[in-house]
Amino acid sequence: MIVKVKTFGVSRDILGGREVELEISGNSVGDLRKTLSSQFPKLNKLNSLFIAVNQEYADDDKAIFGSDEIALIPPVSGG
Repeated sequence: MIVKVKTFGVSRDILGGREVELEISGNSVGDLRKTLSSQFPKLNKLNSLFIAVNQEYADDDKAIFGSDEIALIPPVSGG
């Protein structure tokens, strides 16, 4: 399945764009996380990486579909 992933913060730098198309085998957030981990190993160095599906944080067992809005939410720092 091909999904479009919106990126923010450092994840945008690692994936190389605001929105990236990825082909994943499977249909869950966990499957997407595995694909991201193998294709973009720098993501593994982040303290946390949340994945949102249709503007809600999603657990790894949540099913995803090609039409879903998926976003990577990296750790945020500030003052």
